[in-house]
Amino acid sequence: MSTSNTELQSWVEEVSEMTKPDNIYWCNGSKEEYEEFIQQMLGTGDLMQLNEETFPNCYLHRSDPSDVARVEHLTFICTEDSEDAGPNNNWMDPKEAHEKLDQLFENCMEGRTMYVIPYCMGPIGSELSRCGVEITDSPYVVANMYLMTRMGNEALSRIEKEGGFVKGIHSTGDLDPDKRFIMHFPDEKVIRSIGSGYGGNALLGKKCHALRIASYQALEEKWLAEHMLIVEIENPQGEIFNIAAAFPSACGKTNLAMLIPPDEYKGWKVRTIGDDIAWLHMDDGGQIWAINPEAGYFGVVPGTNEDDNENAYKAIQSNAIFTNVGLTDNNEPWWEGRKDGNPVIDWKGDKIEQGENAVFAHPNSRFTVSAKNNPKYSDLADSSKGVPISAIVFGGRRSELAPLVYESKDWNHGVLVGASVGSETTAAAIGEVGVIRRDPMAMKPFCGYNFADYWTHWLSFSERSDNLPKIFHVNWFRKNENGFIWPGFGDNLRVLEWILKRCNNEIDAQETPIGFLPKTEDINTSGLKITDEAMEELVLVDNQKWIDEMAGIREYFEEYEERLPEKLLEEHTKVIEALNAE
Repeated sequence: MSTSNTELQSWVEEVSEMTKPDNIYWCNGSKEEYEEFIQQMLGTGDLMQLNEETFPNCYLHRSDPSDVARVEHLTFICTEDSEDAGPNNNWMDPKEAHEKLDQLFENCMEGRTMYVIPYCMGPIGSELSRCGVEITDSPYVVANMYLMTRMGNEALSRIEKEGGFVKGIHSTGDLDPDKRFIMHFPDEKVIRSIGSGYGGNALLGKKCHALRIASYQALEEKWLAEHMLIVEIENPQGEIFNIAAAFPSACGKTNLAMLIPPDEYKGWKVRTIGDDIAWLHMDDGGQIWAINPEAGYFGVVPGTNEDDNENAYKAIQSNAIFTNVGLTDNNEPWWEGRKDGNPVIDWKGDKIEQGENAVFAHPNSRFTVSAKNNPKYSDLADSSKGVPISAIVFGGRRSELAPLVYESKDWNHGVLVGASVGSETTAAAIGEVGVIRRDPMAMKPFCGYNFADYWTHWLSFSERSDNLPKIFHVNWFRKNENGFIWPGFGDNLRVLEWILKRCNNEIDAQETPIGFLPKTEDINTSGLKITDEAMEELVLVDNQKWIDEMAGIREYFEEYEERLPEKLLEEHTKVIEALNAE
C-alpha cells in the first residue's frame, strides 16, 4: 500500500531504507486487523489468552523486566537552544540526537515487519484534533494503538486531505537499557523512540504526541495540551457541567474520571469524557472547550476493584490487554487490590507463594481498553466541538498542608496554584518512591518546552478572555493520627458539588491568604462518619507551614531564572504578603 501524501510516502521509504525491515504493512484500523494481530501475538507468545469465560477477549503481555515504566532520565527534548527545553526537561542538541539515533535505528528492523500506523488524536472530524503517523516494529504497539487512538484509513484520509502530521518512529531494538532513548524534536514535529516496548515510551500517540509535542503545538497555536481528565457531571436539575482536572500519578485521577456518586446523591450522574489528557481551546467568545484526544485508557491496574472504582473494574472485564499483572490458579489476571482470586504466578511468569511480602503484579502494571468499555462513557467524548469547561481543578497527594479544597482568587492566581503543585512520587516512573516533588500542572514529565514559557502561555489567557473557568485545588490525602481524614472515592462528588456551586455563584466562601475556602457546613457530609472537628481540620490553613511552602516554591521557580514570568512572581508575592499580614 502507499499514500497520495508525498511527504508521508517519502518518509516511510526513508525509514525503511534506514531500518531494513523484511516487510512494510500499512494499518487500516479495522477490528478484523486487530484480531489478526492478536492471533499473531498469541502464536509468538507475545500475548497469552486469559480465562475466556470470565475475561473474554482479554490477554496478558509480559514486558522485559528492565522495561516496565517511563524512563524520564532517557527522555529528551531536542531544540536548537537548550533554554527552550528548560530545566524541567533533559535536553540534547537535535543534530547530536539524530546522529545517535541514526546509528541505533540502522538495520534495527531486519527480520521484522515495519508497521505504518496513521492515527488521529481526537474525533476524526474535529477541528481541534491533530493527526500523526507512528512507524513501529512492534505488533503489541499496533494492538494498543488500535485501542488507544482513532487509527487507520480514516486518519490517513484526513492526513492526505490536510497534509500536516506528527512523525513518530519506534523500534523495540534489542531492549538494551543502555540503548534506550525517547527523543522529541518539537520544531520538526518528530518523535523517535528506541529500546523500549513499554506503553508510555512506545505508544507514541500518548504522552509523546498528545502532551510533549502537542504542548509545543499548543504554544504556537494558542491552545493548551494538558495532563487532565475531563468529567461530565449532571445534577438532579439536569444541568451539565464539565470539569478538567490535573493530578500527578497515584492521586486519584482515574477514580475521579470514573466517579460513582454516593448513595446520598440520588439523581446525580457522572460520565467520563477522558481519564488522562485534555486539549483546551478558546472559542471566539472566550469560552474554553476541551476534547479528549484519546479513544482508550492505558491505566494503572493495581488498586482497581468493584468497591474503589467500579466503572474501571467493569471496563476491564472484556476486550482488554493487561501488561505485567499476575495470574490466578484459573488463569485470570490478578493484581494487588483485586478482591477475589487465588494468585499463583507473578508478573515475570514465576510461580510464587502467597505471603506477607508477595507481590504478584508489577506496581505499574497496566490495562489497555477502549474508552467505550466504560459503562459511564460519555457520548460527548465523540463531539467534534468538544465540551465547555466549567472549572479546572489541580490536585496533589499531601498528608499535611493543603486543605481539602480551595479556589484561586482569579485566573492568574490559579496559574500560581497549578504551577505550585507538589506530590509524592509513584511507581509510574522509575526512581525512588514516596518523595515529594514539584509537579506543576501535573506536567513535569510531559511539557515539551521550558516551564517558564509554559506558565507565560497560561497567564496569557487572562488577557484574551473574561470568561475563563474558575481554578481550584483539591487534596484527598490529608492525614491525622488516625490516617486519612477524608473518605475519598465517590464521596469526592461532595467537594465537586461545592466547586460547581462556586462556579454558579450560588454559595459564599471564606477568603484566606491562599484562596477561597469552603465553610465546613457548605460541604454536604450527610451519611458520612466524619466529625465537625475533622471537617475543621480538613480546611485548616497553617500560616507558618504555608510560608515555608511558598519559600520552597520560590526556590523552585528560581531555577527558571530570567524566563520566569513576572506576573507569576507577583502572584507569589501577594500570597506571601497576605500570609505575613495574618
